Amino acid sequence: MNVLGLAGWSGSGKTTLIRKLLPELARRGVRASTIKHTHHDVELDRPGKDSYEHRAAGAHEVILVSPRRFALAREWGDGPQPALDELIARLDPVDLVLVEGFRDHPCPKIEVFRPALGKGRLGEVAINVCDFDD
Repeated sequence: MNVLGLAGWSGSGKTTLIRKLLPELARRGVRASTIKHTHHDVELDRPGKDSYEHRAAGAHEVILVSPRRFALAREWGDGPQPALDELIARLDPVDLVLVEGFRDHPCPKIEVFRPALGKGRLGEVAINVCDFDD
């Protein structure tokens, strides 16, 4: 699968760009998936809900299923998080995977830069730079 990363400081507009790209890609017949890295702990459910309680009780994986989607939560404790290539391999085949985060992965990247943040460019990860001015 083709992979394109978006890199930039928090608040630079990476998610905004992805939200604008996805409908345009779909309009052009490009099937796309996304992978988003976060430094925060993620909970797909909340205490008291069955799927949360399954995980809290020790389930290694929990799949939460509804009529329109499913979500998989896997625990790995204090071990290393999965590599991007491992995560991509778990996706259904698509034309393009847009990746937000995973700065060190060698996939091609576009740097999203917002001068108003007052931070320098990441440069070393960017093939192209997309400037968002406030």
